[in-house]
Formats: sequence, C-alpha cells, structure tokens
Amino acid sequence: MSVEDKLDIAEFLERFRSFFARPKPLAIEGDASLHYAYMEELKKRTFKNPPKVPSLENALMHIQKQGVLRLEEIFSFVKIIRYFRYLQSLEWEGKVGEWVASIEIPAELQEVCDYFDDEGQIKSGVEERLDELMVLLENNKRRIKERMQAIINARKMQSYLVDRQIHYINGEEALLVRGGFNHVLKATVIGRSSAGYFYVVPEELAKLKEKEADILSQIEEIRYTIAKRISTLFGKWLKFLRYIDKQFDRFDHYQARIAFANAIDGHIILPKSDRAIILKNFRHPAIENPKPVSIDFSKKVLLITGVNAGGKTMLLKSILAAAYLAKYLVPMQCDPNSHIGRFKEIIPIIEDPQNVKNDISTFAGRMLEFSRLFQKSGVLVGVDEIELGTDSDEAATLFKVIIEELMQRDIKIAITTHHKRLAALLAAHDDVELVAAMYDEERGVPTYAFLQGIIGKSYAFETAKRYGIPAHIVAHAVREYGEDQAKLSELIERGSALERELRAKNEELTRELEAVRKKRALLEAERAREYEELLAKKRELEAIYNEAIQEAKAAIKAKETKEAHRHLTRATTKAKSAKVAPPKPPQLQIGDAVRYGKTKGTIVAIKGKEATIEADGIKLRVPLSQLRPTTLAKPKQKVQAKVSKPSQLGVKLDLHGQRVDEALENVDKFLSDALLAGLDEVLIFHGVGTGRLARAVREFLAKHPRVKSYHDAPPQMGGMGATVVEL
Repeated sequence: MSVEDKLDIAEFLERFRSFFARPKPLAIEGDASLHYAYMEELKKRTFKNPPKVPSLENALMHIQKQGVLRLEEIFSFVKIIRYFRYLQSLEWEGKVGEWVASIEIPAELQEVCDYFDDEGQIKSGVEERLDELMVLLENNKRRIKERMQAIINARKMQSYLVDRQIHYINGEEALLVRGGFNHVLKATVIGRSSAGYFYVVPEELAKLKEKEADILSQIEEIRYTIAKRISTLFGKWLKFLRYIDKQFDRFDHYQARIAFANAIDGHIILPKSDRAIILKNFRHPAIENPKPVSIDFSKKVLLITGVNAGGKTMLLKSILAAAYLAKYLVPMQCDPNSHIGRFKEIIPIIEDPQNVKNDISTFAGRMLEFSRLFQKSGVLVGVDEIELGTDSDEAATLFKVIIEELMQRDIKIAITTHHKRLAALLAAHDDVELVAAMYDEERGVPTYAFLQGIIGKSYAFETAKRYGIPAHIVAHAVREYGEDQAKLSELIERGSALERELRAKNEELTRELEAVRKKRALLEAERAREYEELLAKKRELEAIYNEAIQEAKAAIKAKETKEAHRHLTRATTKAKSAKVAPPKPPQLQIGDAVRYGKTKGTIVAIKGKEATIEADGIKLRVPLSQLRPTTLAKPKQKVQAKVSKPSQLGVKLDLHGQRVDEALENVDKFLSDALLAGLDEVLIFHGVGTGRLARAVREFLAKHPRVKSYHDAPPQMGGMGATVVEL
C-alpha cells in the first residue's frame, strides 16, 4: 500500500494530477523556495492553460538515433513551442519575465510551427504537390458520393434498399440492402447488420476507389518526406528540444498547482528548514465537511491519547498528509500561516502487517518496521496504535526506549495509543508533547477536538454502553478494573478539567488584554492629534506675538502722537486676538480609569458636569473637566499554565527494605501525590522489625501540615506493621 493510500489522500492527489497537461511525478526538481516564488508571481496573472501533450521521451530518443518522427509527434513539439511563443507575447515582470524571455526559440523551429494548422494538419502552401493531391482527393470523394446518390435514386434499387443513407463500414462507403440485390446491382458484400441485411460496395465504384487509394499513397509519401525533413532539423536542435520540453514540464507544474489551489480554495505551504509542524485549520481532503485541525507539533514526539473513535487516527493522518502535501508543494485547505517543516521522507506505520500472504505476526511486523527506522534520519513517522499485537505494559517499556533512541537520530514521531502507561512513562520528557482527544460526557459522544498538554481517558466503559453493551456488564467490568486504576483515571480527568478551565481563563485574559491594547492605541492616537493641534496653536500665537511686538516698536519710533497711538491700537488688537479656547473635556464613561490631580481611580457615576470616582476605597465627587484618562495597572500578559500530574498513583506505599532517609523521601512524595489526587486516606506499610523505621515514619507524619491523624492498621491490613493516614 502506498503512502498516499495509507494517508487517505490518493483520490485527492489523483484529482490534482488531472490539472497537468501531461502525466508526471509530483516532485518538482530544484529549489522549492525558488519554485514557490515563481508560483507567487504567476498566480497574480491570467494566462491560457498549456495544451495537452503526451510524454516525448521516446520521440527525443528516436531523434537522437536519427529516426523519423510521425507528424503527430512533430506536432506535439510544435504545440509546446507555440505555447512558449504565446507566453513571450504577454507582458511579464520579475522572475517569470526573466525566465520566459531567456527561452530563445530558433528561427528554423518557428518556421516549422508555421507548417501546421491548429488541428495538426499540414497547411496549404507548404508543399505544392501535396496541395494538388488534396484537391484531387476531394474531387474523387465528391464523385464517389455523387455516384452513390445516383444508385440510391435509381428506380430499380428502391425495393432493395433498407434506407437511403450512405454507411461507412471500415472506412468505405456502403449501402444497406436486402437479399436479392444482385439481380439489379453488382456489388461486393463487406458486412452484415444485426437484422441480417447486407452492407455492399457497388463494383462500378472500384475505379474511383483505386484512384482514391493511389492518391492517398502519394499523400503519405509526401507527408513522410516532410516528416523526414523536419526530423533531420530536429536532430540539429535536439538539445534545445530537450530543454524546452523540460521547461514545459516546469511551467506545467506551476500552472497545475495554481489552478488546483483556486479550485479547492486552498493554499500552497512552503516547507520551512526546521522540523516543526504547526497546523492551523487544516482540513483532511478525505473527509466531507471536516472539523478543522489545529495542532502544535513543535517537539520531537507527539503522543495522542483519549477517547475511542474520537479522531486520533485522523489527527495522525492529517499531520502526515499536511507534511506530505507541503513536501511536494501541493495545495491544501488550511490557514496559509501554518508552519510545516521539511522532511526527507514521510513514513506512516498504520495498517496491521499481519495477513495470510506473509508469515509474520502483528507485533513482529511492527518490530520489523521500527527496525528500519534506525537507518534513517530527518524523517517524519506516524504510528497508529503503537502497542498493537502484544501486551501493552511490556510494549510500553520497550517502545519508551525505542522512541528515546529514535529521537537522538533526528526522527520526528507522532503516535496514537489507548494505553496510558506509555504516556505516563514519556510525559516528563522535554521533547514529548501530549495531546488528548476530548469527550462530551453530557451527550456521551466524542467531540473530535483535541487538548494539548494532558493524557486523555479512553472512555472504554462509556463507549461500550453507548454501543449497546448491557449496563450490568459494564458495571461489573468497572469493579474488576479496580479502585486504584479508577482513581488514576479520575486524576487524569481532573487534570484535563483543570487544564480546560485554565485555558478558558487564559483566553478571557487574552481578550481583555487585546481590548486594553486597542483602547491604548486610541488614546495614543488622540494624544498625537491633540499634540499636533497644540503645536499649531503655539505657532499661531507666536506669529501674533511677533506682529504685536513689531507694532509696538513702530509706535516707539513714531514721531507724531497720532501715528504712535495708531500703532499701539494695532498692537492691542493683535494681543486680544491671541485667545486660546479652553480644551474640550474628554468623552468619559462609567468604568473608565481616570486621573484627578495625582489621584487615580475609576468612574462609578456621572451627573451633569460632575463625576463620582472611587480611588483606594474612597469616593470623590469632582468636575468632569478636571479628569484625564489613565491606566490603573499594567495589563497582564498572556498566561501559560501547565498541570503536572503524577505518572503512577496508588493508595498504598510499601517501605520494606528501605533505609530511613530513602523511606521518608518516598513518604513525602507519596503524600503529595495523594493530596493532588484528592485522596483522604492512604496506607503505609513499614513492617515491625526493630521499630526504627516505624518510629521515623510516625514522627514525620506528626510534623506534616496536611496529615489529620494516623493510627495502626486493622489486623487484616497489616496491624502494627502498617499505618493508616488520614489527610
């Protein structure tokens, strides 16, 4: 099974390939960044689609061996050359313009292009003798048709004709007649109809048919001569033909991707030089109306756990499919700001390797697939149901070691699993990201949504009830599952709930922060506007002041009293015009943070031209005009919260064989995990022995701030060799 089939994108890629002018591999040779830049330029332009042409590799080999091409093969080269002549006729800019202009088509090959019409036939005027033969052929066909019509219209034929049409049987004109026709017409039978009638060719047309065959033979000889002449010319320009054929494929790669992106409303994602994968609103093409996937897979390992049928496998396939499509620059439906790294190979380990054709077990097949990974690097691997085919507890330890070793070899791995042990073993690793498929407990169905940073429950019991397993059987299974495991699942669910609550609060704080930022931007804009107005008013006052000073100086210099009074009057008038309008009070509302002098507070009421503000628990009534907008505190930054959970948990702790220091350290950790899990009673086994370990444990419990009480365990639970602790 191919990678495309395993990732459920084979049909999608088949649809994409239909946009090619001719079949070709998905990969584009060369620098992906350069190809992406060309496509970014091309998608801004409108141009005709390239013509459909076959692969010309065999034709190029034939030219190299000095063979003669068929005119159909020659016309395929003509269509490619004509298309580049068309592209050169457009006005291009940038890289595309430089590339198209760099393709210099030899004049001899351009002349060959003019030999053919749009249907690939030799134009009239190219070969005089061919033109004469074509005229003779048309005249001969007309005479055959006229003679056939004369036979059809003959009175003696009317009773034998099945219809009055001219039928073409194996390329020959024939009549459909009844039996006994030979009494009135000499003809050759060339076929029979389903009703038992005869298709016949009249013998009197034999000479015309022979003439037609002779003309066609001469036409083919001339066409062969032309093909030979062009093939010889092609041999001269073989390197150019190879080059333009390759450039045609390159342009075909570009136009197919641009057209396909428009058809699916998708985007081409250029792979980055790192190994991170950050998908935003990716839609897997195999799902109709899919729920968009957004996931941050920046670490080396992504461990997907949680509810059955909750979309874990589809998330895995979405990650690998997105990386595969980006690798080959194939458009996909996703946010164009998605980030996808570059990988040498995409390896899905998804299907069960066991079947009747190979002598191998499921687990052995998985081991074989993993063994091949140790010879690779720089690859992306997806493993579905990693513990498939063996004991999950044993497999968890084995796969932990395998995964840690593969991480050292620059291998990125996405994994799905129903079992929590492997997740617990890897949860503390810095290069491992946990993702849980979420479950709607109220409706009792998966949500097909995912939450990062936690281990998800499998909800096996809930799923069993949802699909019709009797309630008493499920209840019995829950009892068999055990109290300790149930408490661990409860702890996981509490952690999930806390994570969801913190993320919701984080989103709320982010929204509030964004609102504060917008308000601050508005205030900054208002402040800039007022500052510009202040500068303008200052310049105006300076001009008035200078004019008034000049008038005053003129009054001092004036010799006559009337002239001096006149200048002083002008100066006084100028001075009076220098009045500044009082600033407009800011448009404030209840709830705004304001400053009154050096006091900062919040507006709690507005009445007329006065406002009531609350500052440090004291309410003040002040004029609105004296309030100025401000901020009370620096906005909080976006909060990132992550809950750490114990990897294992029980209600019992066994200290037998441990030193006092070691035992007390384990007791401390055990009590911390129990408190985090919400347990109110635990049991510690320390034995009787010399009594030294028991005394040390009791002394530690007496000093612990969260221990309510402790006492000897009942006889059936260990008696004096154990202590019951109430938290």
